[in-house]
Amino acid sequence: METISAKIDTRLYRTEIRSASDNIIIADEPQEMGGKNLGFSPAELLASSLASCTLITLRMYINRKGWDVSEINIKVDFERDVEQNVSSFIRKIEVTGEIDETQRQKLHIIADKCPIHKILTHTNKIQTTLI
Repeated sequence: METISAKIDTRLYRTEIRSASDNIIIADEPQEMGGKNLGFSPAELLASSLASCTLITLRMYINRKGWDVSEINIKVDFERDVEQNVSSFIRKIEVTGEIDETQRQKLHIIADKCPIHKILTHTNKIQTTLI
């Protein structure tokens, strides 16, 4: 993966995030947290990563199988229990098309194989250097 860069200036808490291919998104905090709600919060971005990766993974699989699915919708809720130090993602997927119960069960398995799902459910390390 290419490096993601981000910067913040004096505007509370507006953060510009840029990909190596020059795509830009804005992250911010909601007004109740001191931000101006100009973009997704960091937690929303995390849930968005899971949502988009899941949908892309499912669409790739469905297309490869040639199944008649016109649309896939997903809702992801992200909850943090600070006291227990536990985070939970609640993912609800709706598939529109002609699929049977066996195919539906297979899509459930495939959803768990998306790369972001695997990252979030395995041990992670973060190495930080202050320069």
